[in-house]
Amino acid sequence: MEEVMKKVMIATANINKQDLLLDFRPALVIYKDGKVERFLGTEVIPPSIDSLTGVESKDVVISTETGVSVRLYKPQSVTSNEKVPLLVYFHGGAFVVESATSPLYQGYLNVLSSKTKIIVVSVDYRRAPEYPLPAAYDDSWAALDWVRSGLAGAEPWLSEHVDPARVFLAGDSAGANIAYHMAKRVARSNNPDGKIALKGLVLVHPYFWGKDRIGSELQKVNPTEAEQTSESTIEKMWKLAHPETTGFDDPWINPGMDPEIRELAGEKVLVFVAEQDALRDRGVHYKELLVKSGWKGEAQVIETEGESHVFHLFKPDSPKAAQLMDQFVEFINKS
Repeated sequence: MEEVMKKVMIATANINKQDLLLDFRPALVIYKDGKVERFLGTEVIPPSIDSLTGVESKDVVISTETGVSVRLYKPQSVTSNEKVPLLVYFHGGAFVVESATSPLYQGYLNVLSSKTKIIVVSVDYRRAPEYPLPAAYDDSWAALDWVRSGLAGAEPWLSEHVDPARVFLAGDSAGANIAYHMAKRVARSNNPDGKIALKGLVLVHPYFWGKDRIGSELQKVNPTEAEQTSESTIEKMWKLAHPETTGFDDPWINPGMDPEIRELAGEKVLVFVAEQDALRDRGVHYKELLVKSGWKGEAQVIETEGESHVFHLFKPDSPKAAQLMDQFVEFINKS
């Protein structure tokens, strides 16, 4: 993470604040002329056969109209006609940065695919502010529709190698938010060609929020008395991503205000939280709300002590990132 921040500092050193309409560094800036310049998640890595894991990846455009695409991952260990689980993954980045083609996610999903022996579909949805929400949700649903057709024969990697009874959704941060809403939509879908048989859901440091502070948020967000009446970066980013939001109790970001919270497809939910993450209490609270809602599945929270938001992506070789990976793998393999 330190190396990333150094690069951002260099890239933004000559920016004149007078030229800016909105300043969301280190993520991005928006100039008064409307230009958007991103500093995180801008690097693109092509699909390949990974030299470390042997996992093969490829890109597929699922909509020529929107340009939305997915990146598929297939482990080398999957044999001809062998059926393995499928994971549909939604990347994070506050709905405004990162992509399915960045080195951050390519490296992470190569390892996850290899260790779990699963096919992965990573969704490259359109980002705000150029495409404000609900574009990312619409694109993610289009990707699930594509998965359904792929399982039916349109995509050989899915039709030949995926066990259609073992499909999982997952994501980190904003991607976890998307995964939650997609699991609800799967539950209420009446697609005549059949529903996706969702087995479970993995939410890593989910981007949930609310109007009123809970738990440790008072200490982690706007820590000084003078800042208590101002909007946090989390809140400002949400408004940037979703200009037409009803606020921070909008059901899109606050599951506690979501009347459909119990309408969730799947049998199991695993929520990862990090002790130092400002979003930590929202993940814990979501699990509590889900259980109280009457949802019939099994929900679990795993907390990583001493770590912050999406630490596992920025420190993938650390012992705690390895532990999170093992817990993720175990959840898939035992479900």
